[in-house]
Amino acid sequence: WNQCAVRLVGYSTEEVMGHSLVQEFITNDYQASVQAVLDQALHGEETANFEFPLMTKAGARIEVLLNATTRRDEQGNVIGAVGIGQDITGRIAQEREYSKL
Repeated sequence: WNQCAVRLVGYSTEEVMGHSLVQEFITNDYQASVQAVLDQALHGEETANFEFPLMTKAGARIEVLLNATTRRDEQGNVIGAVGIGQDITGRIAQEREYSKL
């Protein structure tokens, strides 16, 4: 959790640490698929350009583009995963407007 995430969703680092990102901040209809992406990264399978909604502290829904990569130690053992998210809410809104034309 970094300062960009804090600004984007409104939760401080202290508010999210120790909590389940998937269970507490992802809409119900995407929880299983987001968990699967994170689990795959923890097993060495990286995922690029996965889109999902995230709920802000204010209750707004934002659209996020996720890239999940595996972290490995010097011996190549998986030691964790890193998720990089990008707010694509504006892009999604524009695409919806264009599709109406």
